[in-house]
Amino acid sequence: MDVIADRYDTVLLDHDGVLYRGNRPIPGASAAVDGLRSRGVRVVFVTNNASRTPEQVAGHLVSVGIDAAVAEIETSALVTASTLADRGVRSAFVVGQDGLIAALDDRGIASVPLAAGPEAVVVGLDRAVTYDRLRDAALAVQRGAAFIAANPDTTFPAEDGNWPGAGALAAVIAAAAGAVPEVMGKPAPPIFHAALARAGGSVPLVIGDRLDTDIAGAAAVGWDSLLVLTGVTRREDLAGSTVAPTYVGDDLGALFDQS
Repeated sequence: MDVIADRYDTVLLDHDGVLYRGNRPIPGASAAVDGLRSRGVRVVFVTNNASRTPEQVAGHLVSVGIDAAVAEIETSALVTASTLADRGVRSAFVVGQDGLIAALDDRGIASVPLAAGPEAVVVGLDRAVTYDRLRDAALAVQRGAAFIAANPDTTFPAEDGNWPGAGALAAVIAAAAGAVPEVMGKPAPPIFHAALARAGGSVPLVIGDRLDTDIAGAAAVGWDSLLVLTGVTRREDLAGSTVAPTYVGDDLGALFDQS
């Protein structure tokens, strides 16, 4: 039986809105991941959420029933840290949580205050952000620091609705500083290439719930994509979109539909 899953050797899976919402598993997601593995398809879990370490991400996936290993995790925090380290950046003012701070530290980039003259301002999801930190981030950008957004997601799906994401925080800083951040996570290419390299495959399928990050990013690098309707994007959103997924499915079960 010819199914979508059999056409690819690697699947890049988004997290929020695809595998779970908050702490609630999306029905059928675990079985779909197991089905991919049973077919010999490589799986890598790709998230724009920079707030968690790879260990925390893998732990959360396991807690919602998804078989996941740390080596299969790619985050916007990891890509951000790698890119900045390769550029020789050694200090940053960070608006973000453990995952972003740890990734930067692991690559030799210190998190410093405004007074230390950071080389970059790096913005990720930060649930404890204060006005003072947003102010200092804007001031650092105005004083010449590179402005980096781990990802542009203005929202992320939770059990009770959509919450403000890293992109919303970056927008506050951008408005105050009069600057546009360089984006490292989806839909920018680096995170896609890093995820494919991590998996070791050559014929990838990108799966996500957002047209503006998952699907647009896949299109930008010339890869096929599957939009699932378990997260942010609704079917009616497709009519007005300039970005078209290769496939659309109600959920991950679409991977095993005949077509």
